[in-house]
Amino acid sequence: MQISNDCYFLDRQRHDLALRMIRHEARTCTIRTCTGLTDDRIRRLYKTFTHHEAHIEVRRHRGKSPRQASYFTRSTRMQFEASCLGNVFAAFDLLQTTSGADELEYGERFCDAYETHRQLVQGPRISFEHAWFLLNLLSRGATLHANRCRHCSSRYLRDRFSATRRRCPFCELKAYEPMCIGRPARRSPARKSRRTAANAHRRVTASA
Repeated sequence: MQISNDCYFLDRQRHDLALRMIRHEARTCTIRTCTGLTDDRIRRLYKTFTHHEAHIEVRRHRGKSPRQASYFTRSTRMQFEASCLGNVFAAFDLLQTTSGADELEYGERFCDAYETHRQLVQGPRISFEHAWFLLNLLSRGATLHANRCRHCSSRYLRDRFSATRRRCPFCELKAYEPMCIGRPARRSPARKSRRTAANAHRRVTASA
């Protein structure tokens, strides 16, 4: 009886995690890796979810999973968000080697980290699948690695093979925002000519 109960709760935990990942529009292969469920059971869970939760719009992504590491460094804003997500992964102890780890518990902690990141970042752009790909990149340490900024001492993600050394995305955004706030509005030529004519008119009137 005890063995039967353990199997039931384990199977229930797998289904709960699979439904949780379906809400985040995870691919079938990612759900299978974390839960151990077969593709057929995952497809049936997806159909059941869309039937009972019709008010929630969930897309089922097909095709190849994300593979371009340059996606996370293509802009300062994206590098900033990827760096924040990488720090959340470190806080949830997800960057350690996954060999011998419990895939189910690892998948639950990954969902916790991803949901925490979406609460911390305003208007997040990194999808669930890109976050899973980023975690695999950081765990292998192949292309992206954490670097410490010499200006603000924050840890940010940087392409290991990039020859250019820029400031971290945190410093880049902090330097950009004051420029946008303090920059005077550009006056049109017509407005400038009208202001010049008005000043000339006042000078002529005063001299008269």
